Amino acid sequence: MASINLAILIGNLGKDPQLRHTQAGTAVCTFSIATTENWTDQSGQKQSKTEWHNIVVWNKQAENCAKYLRKGRAAYIEGRVQTRSWDDTTGQKRYTTEIIAETVKFLGSVAAADQERPSRPKVETVSSQFVPPPFQPPPEDNKRGNQSVMGLDDILF
Repeated sequence: MASINLAILIGNLGKDPQLRHTQAGTAVCTFSIATTENWTDQSGQKQSKTEWHNIVVWNKQAENCAKYLRKGRAAYIEGRVQTRSWDDTTGQKRYTTEIIAETVKFLGSVAAADQERPSRPKVETVSSQFVPPPFQPPPEDNKRGNQSVMGLDDILF
């Protein structure tokens, strides 16, 4: 029987991503995102629970995450769940569960994340002097010379 290990999350970053490189030079980026569940209990009180998820991203995608993601920015994460273990300095066995991201999509605007980072330089846009010509509708008979022009209404789906 086949098995599936797939996690899909949409949440907000809790802190800026950290980019490191392995001894072989492979980029690895780590960050955490929060997902929040809201509901109303039986007594009518609004309840909320936030879960924190540790995310690990590798290679070029890791570099892009470090470059474009910031604390507070929303992100879509798709990957697999992995649990690692290690012995701490006292010899006690420790465990951590992470999402190894295969897909990361940046959601929301950079401006929203920049509100907490006012020292980050802003990108200015330059308006163009080009003004497109006014729209010219096609001739009424929908013909060019002797050739008929097919429109969207002529296509059968």
